[in-house]
Amino acid sequence: MESIKYLILAIAVLMYILVIAFQNKKVWFTTGAAVIVVLLGIILPNVIFPLPDSDVSGAYSHFYAFTHSVFEIINWNVILIYLGSMTIAALFLYSNVPARIADSIINSSKNTGIAIVLILAMTGIISIFVENVATVLVMAPIALALCKKLKMNPTYFMIGLAVMSNLEGTATLVGDPPSMIFAAYANYNFNDFFVHNGTLSIFFIIQAGLLAGCVYFYCFFAKVGKEKMEVEKTQVISWIPFIILLTMIFGLAAISFIPTEFKFLSGLFVLALGIIALLWFKFIQKKDMHEVWELVKGLDWETIFFLLGIFVVVGAIQEVGLLEDFALFLAKICGGSKLLGFIIILFVSVIISGFVDNVPYIIAMLPVAGSMALAMNMNKELFMFALLVGSCLGGNLTPYGASANVVSMGIVKKEGYPMKFSGWLKVAVPFTVLTTGIAALVLWLLWA
Repeated sequence: MESIKYLILAIAVLMYILVIAFQNKKVWFTTGAAVIVVLLGIILPNVIFPLPDSDVSGAYSHFYAFTHSVFEIINWNVILIYLGSMTIAALFLYSNVPARIADSIINSSKNTGIAIVLILAMTGIISIFVENVATVLVMAPIALALCKKLKMNPTYFMIGLAVMSNLEGTATLVGDPPSMIFAAYANYNFNDFFVHNGTLSIFFIIQAGLLAGCVYFYCFFAKVGKEKMEVEKTQVISWIPFIILLTMIFGLAAISFIPTEFKFLSGLFVLALGIIALLWFKFIQKKDMHEVWELVKGLDWETIFFLLGIFVVVGAIQEVGLLEDFALFLAKICGGSKLLGFIIILFVSVIISGFVDNVPYIIAMLPVAGSMALAMNMNKELFMFALLVGSCLGGNLTPYGASANVVSMGIVKKEGYPMKFSGWLKVAVPFTVLTTGIAALVLWLLWA
């Protein structure tokens, strides 16, 4: 059994190294590692994936290894929610509603400094429900147009869009893949992100970070100018995608109150709304199949397949007991200190997520954080929330820590303002330290 542990660990470590070294090929490495793990599970039944009945043997034992990895370890509810919400988000951006709201903010602001901060805050709010990269893409033209009128370098504004979208993507179940993964592991429904067991939950912890971020950027952009600006309002194509988005939000909240053991209900609900949105796009907007296909093809399929592979590999790591071993190791280092454990998880998560994709990291570490808390006989939310906050907000640390960061760098480079690594750090490091520190303080006061 120990040899199998080391073999699975070696596969996972090699996979992570290749993912970090070759980001543009990461799906190939996670898929390859998952296939190897499944094949090992089939060849060695009841070693990696335990059988439900010790008397089961023969061909069924090999079949069970395959089905267990595909249907049990992979969290299909997360996959369905992500696929449906991506579709709705793409059509929400197509509708021009976000751009129209941003134009209204600019026209109603007393001066340009306040307008910039409100646009950044709006970016964060949209990112609560829309994928971070998509949010940056829809807000970037607004930011660039404002910068041209002010004759201002757009670099820092674009950094602001990226880091605010990464920050708020953590706040709800549908905001970002790490939040969906957390919800699946912790058995959280949509409402639990707001209040859990009578205590304010992750949404309000993140809002504390948002307020700190707004104050930070107001101080940063206060010197831009005091004059008021007027922009022409963007014409809205349709309000239907916005209505579907609201239906998704309130529908997920309502499903949270339905007592059912059917674990795919929320995923199928969101996917159904995504299909309805596509049908609206095809028949009501009278788009041909090529345009529909281009929209579907443009969804973040890479993350979908990346998640599938990661779920299998990390599931195998958990099945052979490696995560439990790591949790006990960290618990020994903490020496029973709740505060030390909290700081270690938070600090390590921020640093690692500044350089590494936070999806595989959080999938691997959630069981570790939960087991650490149990080993120390304490509330598991404290450590798991610290992991979620650190891994999501830590992505703001460097220009390569999140996809939204890479996209924002590409946009300003195309505009003729190539972004230096030091330029990113100048804005993002203080922002990351401030927002993570404030969110962590609120988290500690609420859950310690």
